[in-house]
Amino acid sequence: MKIDAAVSRPGMPAPAIEQLELQDPRPGELRVRIVAAGICHTDLHAHSGRLSPLPIVLGHEGAGIVEAVGEGVAEFVVGDHVVMSGSSCGACINCRENMPSYCDQAMPRNFGGQRMDGTTALCCGDQPIHSHFFGQSSFASHAIVPERTAVKVAADLPLEMLGPLGCGVITGAGAVLKSLKVGTGDSIVVFGVGGVGLSAVMAARLAGAAHIVAVDLADGRLDLARELGATAAFRADDPDLAAQLRAVTGRGLDYSFNTTTAPAVFSMALECLAMRGTAGFVTAPRGDWAPAMFPMLAGGRMLRGILGGDAAPKLFIPMLIDYWQQGRFPFDRLLSFYPFADIGRAFADVAAGTVIKPVLRMTA
Repeated sequence: MKIDAAVSRPGMPAPAIEQLELQDPRPGELRVRIVAAGICHTDLHAHSGRLSPLPIVLGHEGAGIVEAVGEGVAEFVVGDHVVMSGSSCGACINCRENMPSYCDQAMPRNFGGQRMDGTTALCCGDQPIHSHFFGQSSFASHAIVPERTAVKVAADLPLEMLGPLGCGVITGAGAVLKSLKVGTGDSIVVFGVGGVGLSAVMAARLAGAAHIVAVDLADGRLDLARELGATAAFRADDPDLAAQLRAVTGRGLDYSFNTTTAPAVFSMALECLAMRGTAGFVTAPRGDWAPAMFPMLAGGRMLRGILGGDAAPKLFIPMLIDYWQQGRFPFDRLLSFYPFADIGRAFADVAAGTVIKPVLRMTA
């Protein structure tokens, strides 16, 4: 079928909408009509060609309605409402232990731009267009999605709001609740309070943390962090930041969570920890950086990489929706909506930091 999709090609400032041809779903796949899709910084990085081959249709925070199912699909029927998360094999040890973000095939399945057999679901005339980005390529009116990538949700939920749960929100909330296992009375500092960081702040409040500290360069984001549960907030350019962070508890913080790529923040995230504290991070530092090993050794501190919040989307996304319905996890406050045709403006706003979580509506 012919679809509208935003294609990332070399040298373009942002994806541009084109008419493409989409294959029918193969065994184990769904065709989903996309209702809305969030934009993540990973999409911006991939658009440049750094992470995935070009040309490609990006988008990995999609939500939509199942229109067709391939042979062997057991969990879904036409008409089901779904949120989409990352792709995984379902057979390796980490998948079997409900840790799909650490699937043995995670990198080729999510960033390879094709099925594992080397085929794509999209073309523009005779030119193949890379697909299956994070198992979805949801910057489009329709997508071909592996069954494991989709999470069924109730049909009475506001589907246009739910896409960000599949990546940015699950990453921040999962990091706090699953990876770091922040608990009642604990202390945590979150560096960078965009969509991932604010999701972490809300999750820390859910967990009953006594001290939830937000650090950012944008005063507006720090104000929002306070409204969503932060008990203290500091500007990242404060010259006394390290001392102020340690003074929050008098001995340093139990946990830090870094959503930035600044090497200095990676150092700060370790420096501010109490004895036996853990520094979680979801990005890689720009340029060369190495941790100060002796303070880690002497303090029993840990540096912990986190992908996808260590969470199983089929279990964790419904839980977050329940928390939202209870009024305890207001992730909707992070969202700003754009028409699909304005994807270029949305990309520019993300790059400029003027929006927290843009969501593309595929129809007016």
